[in-house]
Amino acid sequence: MSVLVGKPAPDFRATAVQGDRVLDGFSLSALKGKYVVLFFYPLDFTFVCPTELHAFADSLAEFRKRNVDVVAVSVDSHFSHLAWLRIPRNQGGIEGIGYPIVSDITKTISRDYDVLVEGRGVAYRGLFLIDKDGVVRHQLVNDLPLGRNVDEALRMVDALQFFEANGEVCPANWKKGEKAMKPDQKGVEAYFGK
Repeated sequence: MSVLVGKPAPDFRATAVQGDRVLDGFSLSALKGKYVVLFFYPLDFTFVCPTELHAFADSLAEFRKRNVDVVAVSVDSHFSHLAWLRIPRNQGGIEGIGYPIVSDITKTISRDYDVLVEGRGVAYRGLFLIDKDGVVRHQLVNDLPLGRNVDEALRMVDALQFFEANGEVCPANWKKGEKAMKPDQKGVEAYFGK
C-alpha cells in the first residue's frame, strides 16, 4: 500500500452525484483552497457503508465550520448512487446525503489512491485528509468489515489546522482546546511537566 502523506493528492475528473443532481466532470482540483476529507467505501447497497455515509452526513455541519468539503467515492456507477439516494435511511438507503458521491466505475481513482482490493474490484475504506494546497496530510485505510470513526476524522482536521495556525504539534489523543507542544526537546519536557 502506498503512502500518500506529504504528496499531492492524485487529481481526478469523474461523474458524481449530489442529492438528485448529476455532476459531470467533478474534479478534486476544483476544491483547491479548501480542506477535503476524501473517503472511499466498497459498494452501494451494502451494510457498513450506509452507516459511514450517514455518519459523515450527520457531522457535515462540523466539517463545514472547519472549511472542509467531504467527498465520497465508490466503484459504483452514478446511476447506482442515484438509486441508493432514493431509499430512506431506515430501509438501508442513503436518502438525504448532501455531499458529492463520486462514481469510480473505471476503478482508476481507487487505484491512484492505492485502495483497490485487487481481485475483488472494490475499494478498502480509505480516508484521506487533503490540505488547502492539495497535499495529503493524513491517510487511514480500514479493511472491508471495519467502519471508520468520523470523530477521529474531525480530530485530525482540528490537529492539522491547529498546527498550521500555531506551529505547535499535537500529541497522542490531543483534542481541540487541549495542550499542545513546541516541536523540540523543551516542548516535550514542558508537555510532560518537567
